[in-house]
Amino acid sequence: MSKAVLGIIGGSGLYDLPGLDDVREERVSTPWGEPSDALRIGRAGATEVVFLPRHGRGHRLSPSDINYRANIDAMKRAGVTDLVSFSACGSYREELPPGTFVLVDNFVDRTYRRETSFFGAGCVAHVPFSHPVGPALQGQLARAAQEEGIPFKLGGTAVCMEGPQFSTLAESLIYKRQDYDVVHMTSMPEAKLAREAEITYAVVAMVTDFDCWHPTHDSVGVESVLRVMAENREKAQRLFARLVRDFPGERIPCPAGSDRALEGAILTAPHARDPALLAKLDAVAGRVLKAQG
Repeated sequence: MSKAVLGIIGGSGLYDLPGLDDVREERVSTPWGEPSDALRIGRAGATEVVFLPRHGRGHRLSPSDINYRANIDAMKRAGVTDLVSFSACGSYREELPPGTFVLVDNFVDRTYRRETSFFGAGCVAHVPFSHPVGPALQGQLARAAQEEGIPFKLGGTAVCMEGPQFSTLAESLIYKRQDYDVVHMTSMPEAKLAREAEITYAVVAMVTDFDCWHPTHDSVGVESVLRVMAENREKAQRLFARLVRDFPGERIPCPAGSDRALEGAILTAPHARDPALLAKLDAVAGRVLKAQG
């Protein structure tokens, strides 16, 4: 058992995390480039917490410009074992109005401009990904939301679009007919990379709008989204405070296998592996690579 360290990635509207003690900032260099911002590392009660604003403070980065590999690598280097991602989203269901939190448990990836893996030529790996969200971590979030009286849905599918434009009406209608729950722009490849780094991952998708399928909400605009974001931010901070109150001191084995995802996943024979790529994988895959000699 290893010490549990909780990572929080803040999405649109969540650029800081009040309530941390003994806070320090660390700028982490990674082999994949610079993360979105400095890590804010502190404590909430007995829980060590690492916070990163996904878009950078001041919202400098669009979803397509985020260096997802650097962000996850930096979290891994900071010792993060469990990662909660907050993300603004649009809803495809009347029963999921703005202000609802959806604890998504699966994804459809419609992105196309992003680096989706730490592995590649010189070291090939295929991690299991049928259940991308850690059930135990998701359950902790559900209990925290229930105790705080925050409207939420447990489970759901998010389609992750490239952006930065919002959906066309045709896209919105197609995704609704395919029975997806929400749409946003940032869970992919974030969830894939977290799995490769053996970090347990969960998403809190915070509904800000009905996308453009809804007959009384014909289009999505930044002004209306920002109003709901302000309300969601307060609820997100309450959810976090409740989550850390009972967060375990030691890492809980993940029922989806996220904490051991690389075991048996690397296919490239040791003699054929690229030393330069292996050096870049020191944090992400160091546990398995060291065991393999």
